[in-house]
Amino acid sequence: MDTAVNAPVDSTQPHGRLSPLDDVHRAGGASFTDFAGWQMPVRYSSELEEHHAVRTAAGLFDLSHMAEILVKGPGAGAALDYALCGVFSTLAVGQARYSLLLTTDGGIIDDVIVYRTHEHRFGVVANAGNRAQAAGALSVRTAGFDATVVDESDALALIAVQGPMSQAIMAKLPDLHLPTPVADLRYYWSTTGAWRGEEIMVARTGYTGEDGFELYILAEHGASLWSALLAAGEEFGLVPAGLACRDTLRLEAGMPLYGHELSLDTLPQQVGLGRIVKLAQKGEFVGRGAVAHGPSSDAPVLVGLTSDGRRAGRAGYPVLAAEGGEPVGVVTSGALSPTLGFPIALALVSPSRAEPGTELVIDVRGKPMPAVVTSLPFYKRPTTD
Repeated sequence: MDTAVNAPVDSTQPHGRLSPLDDVHRAGGASFTDFAGWQMPVRYSSELEEHHAVRTAAGLFDLSHMAEILVKGPGAGAALDYALCGVFSTLAVGQARYSLLLTTDGGIIDDVIVYRTHEHRFGVVANAGNRAQAAGALSVRTAGFDATVVDESDALALIAVQGPMSQAIMAKLPDLHLPTPVADLRYYWSTTGAWRGEEIMVARTGYTGEDGFELYILAEHGASLWSALLAAGEEFGLVPAGLACRDTLRLEAGMPLYGHELSLDTLPQQVGLGRIVKLAQKGEFVGRGAVAHGPSSDAPVLVGLTSDGRRAGRAGYPVLAAEGGEPVGVVTSGALSPTLGFPIALALVSPSRAEPGTELVIDVRGKPMPAVVTSLPFYKRPTTD
């Protein structure tokens, strides 16, 4: 999902689309960035502090710029089976699934999460920058089914609580009434209940590599829900967090980002997502032929790279062979990992250089930085067992 962070903007001069939580962000001292035409909080304190808070306690994110597209009707499940590369008609009510919206050539239009909220209702969450493309493609592809597509994005606020204390915080949120306790909500499942009498959907999903919850509520109630969560989480170390730390968190977790690892030019198999394309379990869907054929044998594949030192490879930096120095790929995302303390990167490289342990070089503005191909994810949260 998307968190690409652009250059900061002048926080005193609102422009572009504003989150329904914009007033509380400004009152809380956030600085902002332009993202996909939205002015969203990029940080409140420092991105390092917010990053570490999510790894050790919890962070609160405003994701109201994301797109929420409703697909409803007796044919909604079959329509999504055709429109996306996964199988959704067999999902249980409450279950969620990560998937891809593909072109007929197998390129990736967007990565999405699909929630089955009722027997004949599904919610598709797409990236903010791909809202129009996703809603348009779904409308076209579902036209032959007994299903209706409604773009609900402007009506909803989306707030995420992420971190090891997120369950405890959710349990302390006053006036939340769910059919089952949050502790019983499994990963990639959701439930619908009420908060202060207003309908709310709570999903146990996220994009940081930590346990966490995502809350969907009508936009006019988003600001009060944000404030209530901050108050409930104060004793657990919850802090408001911006998009900058969300990007380093997802990178440590090895999660791809649209526009970096995912694009119209990449097939799912190239970026380690071939497993979510259910060729054997489903019939015709858009992109089936191209995905079944697969990428060419020399098409670049996504790998993780680790290095020593304090410099980091960034998106667009060339990746070179360790011997000979010929170009073999390009960095798609990179940072000095706040949790691990060394540079990490995702890169698309020649398949002949993708084996873990392969030594490569990242060209950091003309200076060679040795790197080693590493299995993903870079960071995996500790288990409690």
